[in-house]
Amino acid sequence: MQRPAVIVLGFVGLLVAAAVVLQTGLWVEVLGTGEYEQGTVTVHDNTMPETATPVSCDRSPNATEVVACADSRQLATVTVNISDNSRQRYVGLSETESLGPDEGMLFVHDDEGQHTYVMRNMSFPIDIIFIDANGTITTIHHAPTPPEGEQYSEQYPGYGKYVLEVNRGWTNRTGVEVGDRVELPPEVA
Repeated sequence: MQRPAVIVLGFVGLLVAAAVVLQTGLWVEVLGTGEYEQGTVTVHDNTMPETATPVSCDRSPNATEVVACADSRQLATVTVNISDNSRQRYVGLSETESLGPDEGMLFVHDDEGQHTYVMRNMSFPIDIIFIDANGTITTIHHAPTPPEGEQYSEQYPGYGKYVLEVNRGWTNRTGVEVGDRVELPPEVA
């Protein structure tokens, strides 16, 4: 075999190995996820029942954190682990056995945009809540656990800079809906 062919085959083999490592998540086992910061997320109702008009919310100077929503009703507060790097976002809640009633994980993306989540190795169902850069809920999915024997089968797309994962049914129990406003932890602002 000629030397250029060996180099090309070696390069192709390296690319295949890298693809396998990335797809299977082996890189996370080697590098780890690091420590999670913790914070609190509070959701405020975006409309008042008497008027059914949107509530005006004051914003912090960087426009990523709701500081106060005049006349809004606080719907729920959840304590979160903050997932703000690619390794933490890849693992997500897959290494978590369960969540308390008001616990969750807040995923922070570098940019606002379209993101897709899956239930990789999940052992319990969750609500997946997409939040735009201004703190408005754009999409809510109620995701069941994957069928037995499947790593994940369903994809859950949405638009936002942040994604909040909590126990399935949390949004129904608390009355949280698309359009509601989210007060984010100062650590992510």
